[in-house]
Amino acid sequence: MEEAARGRVVVAASCLGMLCLGSNGTAIMAALPTMRSDLALSGIEVEWAVNAYLLASAAFIILGGKLADRMGAGRIALAGLVLFTVSSFVIVLAAAASWLLAGRALQGVAAAFAVPGTLTLVGRAVPVEARVAAIGAWAGFLMLGFSLGPLIGGTLTHFLEWRDIFWLNGAAMLGAAIGIVLSAPIRAPPGNGSPPRFDHVGFVLLAILMVAAIVALQGVRAVFEEPARCLVPAAVAIGSLVLFIRAERRRADPFVDLHVLTHPAFLRATATGAVAMFCILPLLMFLNLDLQGSVGLALTPVEAGLATLPMSAGLLAVSLLAPVLVRRFGPRRSMMVAMLGIVGASPVVALAAEDEAIVPLAIGLLLIGAGLALPYATAPRLALAALPPESAGLSSGLVNAGTFLGGSLGVTINALAFATGGLAAVMAVIAAAGAIGFALCRAMPPSDPH
Repeated sequence: MEEAARGRVVVAASCLGMLCLGSNGTAIMAALPTMRSDLALSGIEVEWAVNAYLLASAAFIILGGKLADRMGAGRIALAGLVLFTVSSFVIVLAAAASWLLAGRALQGVAAAFAVPGTLTLVGRAVPVEARVAAIGAWAGFLMLGFSLGPLIGGTLTHFLEWRDIFWLNGAAMLGAAIGIVLSAPIRAPPGNGSPPRFDHVGFVLLAILMVAAIVALQGVRAVFEEPARCLVPAAVAIGSLVLFIRAERRRADPFVDLHVLTHPAFLRATATGAVAMFCILPLLMFLNLDLQGSVGLALTPVEAGLATLPMSAGLLAVSLLAPVLVRRFGPRRSMMVAMLGIVGASPVVALAAEDEAIVPLAIGLLLIGAGLALPYATAPRLALAALPPESAGLSSGLVNAGTFLGGSLGVTINALAFATGGLAAVMAVIAAAGAIGFALCRAMPPSDPH
């Protein structure tokens, strides 16, 4: 196969992989009510069906980037795609919650390897003049899958069964892996054939910190009846944080260079992207649980997928338009308006769902999707631009980890809101998050549109 053809196959296979990853993150939302019934999932297990994926991705995404640099992007991309295929089939065969959660955690690890691996491959597979377009296609297919996921998941769950979501994803990801094998170099970079050395202690402490923090938040709902469920993991999280900071300061080559976290522009942009994911995933999750509940609209999975389509349309359309809007109005002003849109549209969604009014619900979801798309698409670029190029690998990993962790925090905190006040409480939390996002964007230095 000639070089140009190999490059096209690498880009096509990587885009297929990102389409699968994107849809995997949201397709499960429309299927959760059915999965809860079929597998007799508890409320906490429903949360972990989403959080296991997000936390594993957040914990491993930095490691995935480091391994792609040291072992070769082809190897890490292939490992991620194959692991994703295997873990999808684990979920297909799941007969109990434990297998489902294990499969979802493995999918998260797979995503943490596939994302940096395929992105690096795409950047190297095409000539310099075609690189921006190729990376744009890679990101576009990720957002396309993310946007269409609820409809795909609802349709497959309604007309077939929820396991077919993972059959389809696994089969498509296997095709992407075959494409990588046929076209990409599956070898270590010159001089890097030995296993990579990295900060094991820092990696483990960071993973413990993330998981313990989420478990502590989940325990808040029973803090008076069973305080240990909250206080013990909270103590573990605090202890892990202290040890992590001490360990990273002492190492010449730490897992996370803490100096990166001293850049205010980087932190603001990363937090803004995390706020966007904090809103997106719990909105899809708890809106589906509400719409498919036994009271109210009581929609089928496919009807619920169609009901969330306006939000998906807003996400996809504005994500594609984001570069144009940012050039015209500047990133700060664009994202401030977007965050205000989230604040204003949240009560519309809450009231429309309560009143079973489909048209106002669609309008509110369209506005929220459009509002979330701008910070989701723009904030990571601002974060990467805030640091020097030699920090690109670490900063990209931290931005992605922040995004995944933001989604996990959103699911956990909004689960508490949903348990106490239903969808209206969830929308109140999302409105508050939008206000925080507005404050973060307002704190950014003004920039002239260009």
